[in-house]
Amino acid sequence: MKEQNIDIEEYTAIFKALAHPTRLTIAYNLMLKPECNVSKMCECLNIPQPTVSQHLSILKNAKVIVGHRNGNQTCYKVENLKVMRILKQIVSN
Repeated sequence: MKEQNIDIEEYTAIFKALAHPTRLTIAYNLMLKPECNVSKMCECLNIPQPTVSQHLSILKNAKVIVGHRNGNQTCYKVENLKVMRILKQIVSN
């Protein structure tokens, strides 16, 4: 096997985080929008806030999304170019 210059551990973490349907949905929609807060996600996904927060934590730990404070809310978005390429590839097929 020819060795590639890729970070296997990073991609493994990304794929593990995206393996859950809710997390994949969150990441994909965050890629399409500039950013979104937890309240809006709960409303759109129709799931409780603690559940959304758990999924967001997993996505943040895998560096799939980033969050920043906007007043008393945290807004999330996808900035990871590798994640964007993966998500675009999924929907292009």
